[in-house]
Amino acid sequence: MPDKSKIGVTEVVDFLRQRIVDQDLPPGSKLREIALAEEYGISRPRLREAFGVLEERGLIVRVHNQGAVVARLTVEQAMALFDVREVLEALAVRLATQNAAPGTWNALRERFGRPTEEALQQNDLDFFVESVQQFRALSFKEANNELLSQTLDVLYDRSRVLIRRLVLLPGRAAKGMLQHREILDAMIAGEAEKAEQLKRDNLRSAREWFLEYQNYIL
Repeated sequence: MPDKSKIGVTEVVDFLRQRIVDQDLPPGSKLREIALAEEYGISRPRLREAFGVLEERGLIVRVHNQGAVVARLTVEQAMALFDVREVLEALAVRLATQNAAPGTWNALRERFGRPTEEALQQNDLDFFVESVQQFRALSFKEANNELLSQTLDVLYDRSRVLIRRLVLLPGRAAKGMLQHREILDAMIAGEAEKAEQLKRDNLRSAREWFLEYQNYIL
């Protein structure tokens, strides 16, 4: 638990954001002002400021006479996220391929080899999810575009619950592993446009899986 004497609105936003994207506070959860204000040692007006930031990021909604609730994704919202992510994440991959120094992707490519295979054989989906997160974070960093990175950060927060549920579908993680190997091979070879297209294909594939299994995911 953080030092309450040093907590401000930004810190509370970060703590609540992490709890939401990790599903410690799952979609539909009510955020109780009094309890949270006491937990974080912050006034209720300051807590409402934090709620405002989370609402802008699409992580919560505030309902009249009900208070703040963790947002649920609709099918339409999920599809919109896939459409935007396809364009922007693929762009980040292209820029990262163009900008990164030789050897940048080697460790990730190795991770998506036997270590990920063995993890999936043991049904360790957390290892695969962490691998994808590392790929995404490094791609955003090496793209070296602050506006793009900030936008993708918000999109990722809103998509994270969806991503984790997709990985649970039989065969999806194995397919994603193979797709990321292909993307990384293109990045290592410096083939920026090919890497961009492969990332688009990866997200289109995820979109198709979502459409097929949407009733089980949302």
